[in-house]
Amino acid sequence: MATYLTEVLRYQQSSEKISNVSVVLSDYEVNRNKFSGINSYFYNYVRKPQHFLSAINEINRVIKKDRPDIIHVHSTFAGVFTRLLLFFKRDRPLVVYCSHGWAFTMDIPDWKKKIYGYIERFLAIKTDLIINISKSELKHSLIYKLPLNRSLVIYNGIKNEVSSVSEPNVKLDSSKINILFIGRFDKQKGLDILIDFFSKNYLSDIRLYLIGDNVLNKSTLKLPSNIISIGWIDNELIDSYYKIFDAVIVPSRWEGFGLVAIEAMRNKKALIVSDRGALPEIVKNGVNGYIFNIDNYASLKNILLNLNREELVLMGQNGYSLFLKRFTSEHMNSEIIKQYELLIQKKGKKKS
Repeated sequence: MATYLTEVLRYQQSSEKISNVSVVLSDYEVNRNKFSGINSYFYNYVRKPQHFLSAINEINRVIKKDRPDIIHVHSTFAGVFTRLLLFFKRDRPLVVYCSHGWAFTMDIPDWKKKIYGYIERFLAIKTDLIINISKSELKHSLIYKLPLNRSLVIYNGIKNEVSSVSEPNVKLDSSKINILFIGRFDKQKGLDILIDFFSKNYLSDIRLYLIGDNVLNKSTLKLPSNIISIGWIDNELIDSYYKIFDAVIVPSRWEGFGLVAIEAMRNKKALIVSDRGALPEIVKNGVNGYIFNIDNYASLKNILLNLNREELVLMGQNGYSLFLKRFTSEHMNSEIIKQYELLIQKKGKKKS
């Protein structure tokens, strides 16, 4: 989310089509550090019901102060707070909403998915535009009857420049094919699938490296000898690590988009991804990487056993070409502003 907001805010602040842009964020230290250089408002927030009302009040205060034409809301909780606040207001700003991954696409019980679906459908009544970050997300939203006529897809994008390349603090065995996993060590990102696979399948020519860590707990992972954990890496250094690996693997169980995938493409790296969420939209099988069946270890094993370093280099080049065509910050931001303009035009016609 921080990466996305940084790209959007930086672009909109420099756009001649936008006169003023502000951002309202929860009062976490990481937010204050990341967004201190822009017109930012921070409010104290803890994800517990007793804190929801104070968050809504603070959002309301900022709206009254800045009087925006458009409010672009990001993520589930912000979407609930802001749209509930504006639900019964007649003369309200236009509302654009992006969930950045629908809650009902998670691996949760069906009854919870239905509740999230009902909430989103209710709040969509007062939403002027719903941005989905992939075709997969749009497809799922229609299952829960969100309005197609107010929904569209705008893929996430990142800037076409890598951070300054420094020497990574890791030594790779050049006689092996070295694969990189980057992400949280949680159920969504599917690291446990890789650990189980490599524990049961010792592939002598493959080494898997992990960048990331546990988020909710600090339990130590039991890793087989062919998996090496690097730990957390500063985001400013991450491109240096992408550069030295042969391929990047993304085994997610659900994925609204897949930022790691396009970061890998920007660094000209081939991808090995699961067949879930938006990942098959990013990877063209056999062109810029491979897609494996997450429920079938044989599918992944067949890919890994047949990896060829020369082919991976070619796939990395193909991936970079696809990145330039579809996943740059310029593509994403220009489309967002285009949609803002269309909404303003429609509102003007209704008033006249």
